[in-house]
Amino acid sequence: MTTVLVVYYSAFGHIATVSEAIADGAEKIEGVAVKRVRIPEFNDASIRVVNQRNQNEEKGLGQHFKLTKRVEDYERVQQEQVNIPVATMDDLREADGIIWGFPTYLGSMPAQVKSFLDQAGQFCTTGELEGKPTALFTSAGSIHGGHEATILTSLVPLLHLGMIFIGLPYTQNPEYLTDKAVGCSPYGVSTLAGPDGSRTPCQDELRMAGRLGERVARVAKAFTVAKPFE
Repeated sequence: MTTVLVVYYSAFGHIATVSEAIADGAEKIEGVAVKRVRIPEFNDASIRVVNQRNQNEEKGLGQHFKLTKRVEDYERVQQEQVNIPVATMDDLREADGIIWGFPTYLGSMPAQVKSFLDQAGQFCTTGELEGKPTALFTSAGSIHGGHEATILTSLVPLLHLGMIFIGLPYTQNPEYLTDKAVGCSPYGVSTLAGPDGSRTPCQDELRMAGRLGERVARVAKAFTVAKPFE
């Protein structure tokens, strides 16, 4: 049995929703089992979202971001995820393919994800992730919010770990060849949350997410049979 791991960090639920679509796509491949795990939140007062609680929504762009509601949404989503297992290093070791997901923070991955990947740095010396197919998905406030930059910059540590990157080719994903505000690109899956986080992943984004899951699952299954790096 081939195992595909979907490991994600979700602050407001958009990434959690996309992770389900990716898992559904991967499970379409016969002989593939999918496991979804979450990267945990920091347990201190430095969490960016919580610190927004006392900010004045009338200043600057605050009126567009609806900070008070965002804090409420954040707390609700964290509670909704308590039954999702927390990601471990053993999860990474045991997976045949790994798909990573997290929101875009200033054009790059959140600190929570970077901290988790720093722990995975041990695999640079052991080589336990080398040759495993991998892919990325993210969310951003708008089409201009840095979703492509986040995927591209997040690819770097995965290459250090020796993983093989899987993208979203044009021929299989005509939905992103549009002038509409739709996420996703050749680099991976993305969803647009809206400046205030009120937009939910659209059907086009979820459809492409499923294809990415299926694509990684196919490669992972082929590699477990052929063992090209042994």
